[in-house]
Amino acid sequence: MSNRLTNCFDRLRSEKRKAFVAYITAGDPSLSVTPELVWALERAGADVIELGIPFSDPLADGVVNQQAAQRALESGATLAGLLKTIQQIRTKSSVPIILFTYLNPLYRFGLNNFSAQAHQAGADGILLLDLPLEESLVQTQEVERELCRIHLIAPTTPPERLAVIARAASGFVYYVSREGVTGMQSEVAQGVSMQVQAIRDYTSIPICVGFGISNPDQARKVARIADGVVVGSSLVSKIGEWGREPDIAQRLENFARPFAEAIHAC
Repeated sequence: MSNRLTNCFDRLRSEKRKAFVAYITAGDPSLSVTPELVWALERAGADVIELGIPFSDPLADGVVNQQAAQRALESGATLAGLLKTIQQIRTKSSVPIILFTYLNPLYRFGLNNFSAQAHQAGADGILLLDLPLEESLVQTQEVERELCRIHLIAPTTPPERLAVIARAASGFVYYVSREGVTGMQSEVAQGVSMQVQAIRDYTSIPICVGFGISNPDQARKVARIADGVVVGSSLVSKIGEWGREPDIAQRLENFARPFAEAIHAC
């Protein structure tokens, strides 16, 4: 599959640069502000944007992202509204967009309808957190025809399963650097380098590392190992802090830029 996401990683690889993947929750503080935040992250140097689809039971997320999802839902964010928001983003940007979600919102929306409409709106990939690979091969075939299907690999994934997941992924493999939920951490988890190399034995697509990357120094360390670094909770926490500020987009751009510089320097 060739789309904005795969083309982005091809370009970065040719430039010998690593990807800054920035996660925010769509609709936090509102869907009307979300495009401004995406454009700000792109100006700061983000290569890929992950947009979290707000959900009432985000079991893989820590408290920072849970609160962001709640704020988004309270502001009236819906999946249909998010797809319109992506269309608005596309009026000014061609940055690759990944939708980070759980199955329930897509199932209720309609998997076939979602696939076609997300692709048409301008999304490039999807990360479904709570759907096992064996089920996804059956349940999300329509989704996978239109969008890159990013899969998670965890520190506890056994080697035989790691191989199957790595071969099934498209766009990139998302390596979860630590056990547990999303959230800021004081140190990079041990063993990341060894696990990334183990994944490379089974796939040639890029490997991005996330969960717990909290500051530019940590991002730099991970970028030396992986093809991309996912930064989420640090950005989301600032959005929660600055949600009512009129210059929230500029503040986010300034905060995100050191992450981009650290990752791109590797």
